[in-house]
Amino acid sequence: MTRNDYRTRLAPDLAGIGREQWDGLLAASVTATAPDAAPGARNELAAPGALPAFLRFDFLEALERTGCVGADTGWQPLHMTLWRGHELVGAAPLYAKGHSYGEYVFDWAWADAYQRHGLRYYPKLLCAVPFTPVAGPRLLAIDEAAREALMLALIAQARESRLSSLHLLFPCEADARRAEDAGMMIRRGVQFHWRNAGYENFEQFLSTLAQPKRKKIRAERRKVADAGVRFRRLVGREIGEADWAFFSACYEATYAAHGGVPYLNREFFLTIAQRMPEHLVMIVATRDARPIAASLLVRDANRMYGRYWGTLERIDCLHFETAFYQSIEAAIDLRVEVLEGGAQGEHKMSRGFLPEPTCSAHWLAEPAFADAVDRFLSREGTLIEGYLDELRERTPFRKG
Repeated sequence: MTRNDYRTRLAPDLAGIGREQWDGLLAASVTATAPDAAPGARNELAAPGALPAFLRFDFLEALERTGCVGADTGWQPLHMTLWRGHELVGAAPLYAKGHSYGEYVFDWAWADAYQRHGLRYYPKLLCAVPFTPVAGPRLLAIDEAAREALMLALIAQARESRLSSLHLLFPCEADARRAEDAGMMIRRGVQFHWRNAGYENFEQFLSTLAQPKRKKIRAERRKVADAGVRFRRLVGREIGEADWAFFSACYEATYAAHGGVPYLNREFFLTIAQRMPEHLVMIVATRDARPIAASLLVRDANRMYGRYWGTLERIDCLHFETAFYQSIEAAIDLRVEVLEGGAQGEHKMSRGFLPEPTCSAHWLAEPAFADAVDRFLSREGTLIEGYLDELRERTPFRKG
């Protein structure tokens, strides 16, 4: 398939692309899509620790290596690569999906409508980071022309494969604009992020909240402390094998409590611990010197992400303390600018997290369904804008 002077190939795994080439494209894309990036700016992201954690080769390839993604899980890797001659100039994380689990952008109603009309919705094409509702570049390329060609190649692949649809989840703003320019429909969403205003400690942050919020947080923290729970924070290689074993047990117990199957396995966590420890922070809750709960944070240069948590004991407010308050303390101590709390969760606002808009992009092959979804997204987008305005008026922070 030729697009001007470009050629595309589908890679069945990241190992065939290689760490150096993938991370090189990622570094070029992050530099180009930074809000204040100047044309020709020097790439300051060559060091692996400075790259976005979830888009690094080591993270995505670990998912494949440990069987968390693959044909057996309904996540078949089909990574798009873009070539100019013998040079790899672009790539995108692409999967053929046999379901809609692990995406955090919900299209079950679309799939149901297809089925009711005798049409196949699955498999579909998904350009995303599996199991990870974190925004970032999705079109990794050396320059703007290659990024635009990559976007067109993704749509062409969906069309020529006769698949129902293509979905680009949580793209950065620049890639969302490229998707919209290429004819994809934009869907709006909301997450809740905590921002570090240069706080010296948790109490200084707490002092900026309205009095009822401060009172509630102090009461919740006191319940956990009175229950005899204490906390350890482990960073990078401080996290030992026993810590990973305990964390995995907590993570699996959380899914079991809700009747679900974990997306990730212990081998995956051990793999990223070995490959990219500089991105990892673990909070371990103990009582009577015995671990009872844990949360895992992932960080990169300026952001930290609350991703995984679990407990082996039920203690009132333990989740809030372990997953939120200890994470905020870590962000303050590590001088992280933004703490992302994951998908959804309006309850996070009372704990100092503020609403942030998110988006995804969608292309549907069937014209009638595309028109119906486009009308739905227009109505939904208006509602989301109103919802964001309402949330912003309900700020948890003190007036003035």
